Amino acid sequence: MKLAHLTPNPDLSPRLAVIKGSHAVFAAELGCAAKTLQQLLESEPKAYADLQSAATSLQPGTGTKLSDLQYGPSVISPPVTLAVGLNYSEHANELSLDNDAGPVLFSLFPNSLAPHNGTVELPTHLTREVDYEGELGVIIGKEAKNLTPENALDHVFGYTVVNDLTARNLQFAEPQWSRCKSFDGFTPVGPVVVTADEIPDPQQLKITTEFDDLRVQDSSTSFMVRSVKQLLVTISQSLTLKPGTMISTGSPGGAGRSRKPPLYLKDGTVVTVTIEKIGALTTHAVEV
Repeated sequence: MKLAHLTPNPDLSPRLAVIKGSHAVFAAELGCAAKTLQQLLESEPKAYADLQSAATSLQPGTGTKLSDLQYGPSVISPPVTLAVGLNYSEHANELSLDNDAGPVLFSLFPNSLAPHNGTVELPTHLTREVDYEGELGVIIGKEAKNLTPENALDHVFGYTVVNDLTARNLQFAEPQWSRCKSFDGFTPVGPVVVTADEIPDPQQLKITTEFDDLRVQDSSTSFMVRSVKQLLVTISQSLTLKPGTMISTGSPGGAGRSRKPPLYLKDGTVVTVTIEKIGALTTHAVEV
């Protein structure tokens, strides 16, 4: 099942909807009281089961055309957004950073979440080195603590696409990475969340990034240093993962900083991150 937050009017808050083909049906129209994915995950399990059953019976063409709707972030008000750095060796090498000690974990601030087809403002008084990073996002479905390799993926609700935008000048000037990646709108997520039953193996997904008309990242989640399963096991040893928590699992090689000359976002740049079985997440850049 594909879920998204959509609105027919930008003045209205995006609401949870089921996407089927080129149309969407709002969860409320299917008898679901949850207005967001987070509310759905915090509801009784029956709420999701009923929504899934109703979605299965939808006929093609039911609902509103996606072309008449606007997207919100695919996750809204998660308990926390965690990000994993240097989880692809090629990316660690191109940044000249060590990834041998263990997963590099940091948080992304709520103000950074942004929608598919949205506009990100580049604050040129702070940085002119905003880089792209296409990543697989993992959404936790049920509370997780001290997971094992055998049960880790059972706690995953679904997957989404993330563009982990980064102010590189700040990343290399400060000892922590949260601020350089948490400017307003620096974490586009979407367009949808695909439930885990449709992606039984998250380590077999093609991931690409297009910078305007140039393909700058072309890889697979199979090249992760630590798999989704391994990340969940490690992270859950030190903290309890709450339902709705999103984990961005790291970016493959091809970052703009590594290019000669470097390739950073500028006014008018369009970046699209595509992950197999999930979809394409597009972000438009404007300098301010």
